[in-house]
Amino acid sequence: MPSSVQRKRIRKTPEARRAEIVETAARVALTEGLECVTLRRIADELAVRPGLISHYFPSAEDLVAEAFSVAATGELDALLPADRPDGTPTQYLARYFALSAGEAYDDISRLWINARHLSRYRPVLRDRVSTQELASDDRIEGLIREGVERGEFRTDDPRAAAIHILVVLDGLGSHANTDRSDVPEAVARMAVTTAERELGLPYGTLTEVALPEGWAGTEGPEGAVGSEGAEESEGAEESEPQ
Repeated sequence: MPSSVQRKRIRKTPEARRAEIVETAARVALTEGLECVTLRRIADELAVRPGLISHYFPSAEDLVAEAFSVAATGELDALLPADRPDGTPTQYLARYFALSAGEAYDDISRLWINARHLSRYRPVLRDRVSTQELASDDRIEGLIREGVERGEFRTDDPRAAAIHILVVLDGLGSHANTDRSDVPEAVARMAVTTAERELGLPYGTLTEVALPEGWAGTEGPEGAVGSEGAEESEGAEESEPQ
């Protein structure tokens, strides 16, 4: 006797569906570049019709900008959390450099290169790049101010120190597309050396400080933008716009 019970259709909330679209777009941006973030490409990734994507993002430019923002915010939160209850400012700064210098973050370095180039022609993306740059400045400045208050760092201008550090990191990250196997140690260590000088730390402090257990540099950009495919796509079964 045939069953009269139909398989229950799963309908995602608009918030959940939008988040899924953005996370997928961020993953494509990280691994392939912002030029590959199109409404059709993201629809193919999620096995839905392009009309569903355009329902949430009528303009591909908006989706590209949002994908960059999510990836960049995830990177910043992974490198330097806003809440830092488990260590000292020196330890968090050392962790920041250990993670940002790893090959796992080459994808995010390439994304920043990509975004800064495209932002010359895309005003929406340009605004997001500026916002993310400011967020990075603020986060590093906040850590430096905390270190100064606790007597770990010495600087009269935490903002300037933060920008000096980030400029050097950006410069090193601009070589993410080239072979860096023969980079001299002094060059590879340039951002750390800059931070130690700007913050009045003895040479070697940020590479020799002991970090709490569990702080090994194992995080990567995938974790920063969320795990892929937490749910199977139900594009053919949902009653969302197609």
